[in-house]
Amino acid sequence: MVKQPVSVNGVVRWRDVGLTEESHREQKERKMVVLRHEIGDVLRDVRQRQGRTLREVSHSARVSLGYLSEVERGQKEASSELLSSICSALDVPLSLMLREVSDRVAVAEGVVIPDTVPQELSREFVADIPDELPDGLSRGLASARS
Repeated sequence: MVKQPVSVNGVVRWRDVGLTEESHREQKERKMVVLRHEIGDVLRDVRQRQGRTLREVSHSARVSLGYLSEVERGQKEASSELLSSICSALDVPLSLMLREVSDRVAVAEGVVIPDTVPQELSREFVADIPDELPDGLSRGLASARS
């Protein structure tokens, strides 16, 4: 790799030259995934889809409003007990929330993970699942029913 001086508005900066397009792509793909950010994003998405406020969820989960806000913004690493309490307040299974986080991390890493339930089984057992489900579950079932 070779460095080349580049002048922008009188300021000289050094630019890497000689990198192939594939090397640039690899550098972009290596973005680190921060798990607490993904968890916070999923929790916020679920809460907002339900039309609930931070205050409502924090009260139900018995977590301070400020702490829940920090968890949703990815500033605090929530314990498993706290995550379980928040998921209970949101009426969403912890396993489903973690599955959504896992799927988002896989996408960020560029990994394709096939559905773990074969289509034959999902078609057979989808009739056993009630129509009234928490918001997070309904999206996953839409693909299974088709």
